[in-house]
This record gives sequence, structure tokens and C-alpha cells, in this order.
Amino acid sequence: MACNFRAAMLQRLPLLIALALAAGPALAEKGDRAKPMVFTADKQGRLDAVNQRTELIGNVIITQGSLTLRAEQVDVRATPDGYYQAFAHGAAGRPVNFRQARDLPGEAIEGVADQLEYDTKTETVRFIGNATVRRTRGTTVADEVTGAVIVYNSRTEVFALEGGQASPNPSGRVRMVLMPRQVPESPASGAASAPSALPLQPSTTITPPRKGS
Repeated sequence: MACNFRAAMLQRLPLLIALALAAGPALAEKGDRAKPMVFTADKQGRLDAVNQRTELIGNVIITQGSLTLRAEQVDVRATPDGYYQAFAHGAAGRPVNFRQARDLPGEAIEGVADQLEYDTKTETVRFIGNATVRRTRGTTVADEVTGAVIVYNSRTEVFALEGGQASPNPSGRVRMVLMPRQVPESPASGAASAPSALPLQPSTTITPPRKGS
């Protein structure tokens, strides 16, 4: 009976993990939020000034400072308080791509997924379906997380991961690959310090993907 109860609970509850980056307190590029958003597309664009809505189709590229979003189709909506919500969709073999520099020189957050939701008010990015997000140092991958849904908060640099059938991993599991921090060698001892542990904490902030996104 205990086993059945445990299995039932595992089926009902998503696997949630909050991951604080091991790279320290450097956050996403703060200057991005003050930069204008620039939209380009190959096929077509539609601006609804009354409803404050912009739709673009065909190799869509959105930039805002160091932030770049690439997708096949994007729907951007302005909120009454002056912020934007972007809903992006990829195409077969061409997932949505997201990249944003961190305040630490040479580092960036990069992610891909079938769909993506970006909210400028909360500064959160939701990667939906076959999601992979990496922290990079130049061309080197420092950390990598994968799952069915990944929510990235660029203010706090905390990830929330959810497993499921849309995860790229076997059996719908979430997966994290964390590289050791590069600690300078101590002049006194000549030995490198041990990598600091990455704190993990439960998260209850993730919500299911919006219907129709």
C-alpha cells in the first residue's frame, strides 16, 4: 500500500528543483532592461496598435541589449503597465533560441526549447518542451540543465526544472551537469581549493504552461 501511495504521489507532483548558479553573485546584464526591443522577421509582421500586440512570422529575431531571441513565430503583447510578454514558437528541427549576457564578462545564459515565454516585468524566461539551458564561459559550457519545462529568473539567476514526457531525457527525468568552479591556486600552499558546493533548494514557484502556448 505504501508503494502504491508513493507512486501515486510521484505521478501527481511535478519534479521541481531550484538551482542557484555556482558562478557567484553576477547577474544577467542589468543594462538590457533599459534598452529598446528590436523586432525583425523574414515573412510577415502585424502590429495591432489598439490591442498593443505585435505578431511576426519567419526567422523572427528579437534583440534587447545583449538579449537575443530567435524563433519561427512570435506573438508580443504589451501590458497596461508598460511591459511586454513574448510567446515564441519554433519549427520542425528549429527550436526557439535564447541568449543573454551576464554581468560577468565573457559569461552568458543560452537556452533552446520548442516554445518560449518571456516576461519583461518579472524578467523570467519559460522554456517549454525539450528544454536545455546552459551557462557558458566564452565557448565553454560551464553548467547545463535539461527538462520538460525550465523557468529562468534573470534577476536572481535561479532555475526551476520540471520533468515530464516533453523532457529530452530518458523517462522524462530532469538532468543537471555542473562543472567545478575554477579556483585560483593558492600561492602559499600551491594547491587548488576544493570546488564549492552548489546549493539546491526546493521551489514552489513554477506553474504549468499556459494552454494554447
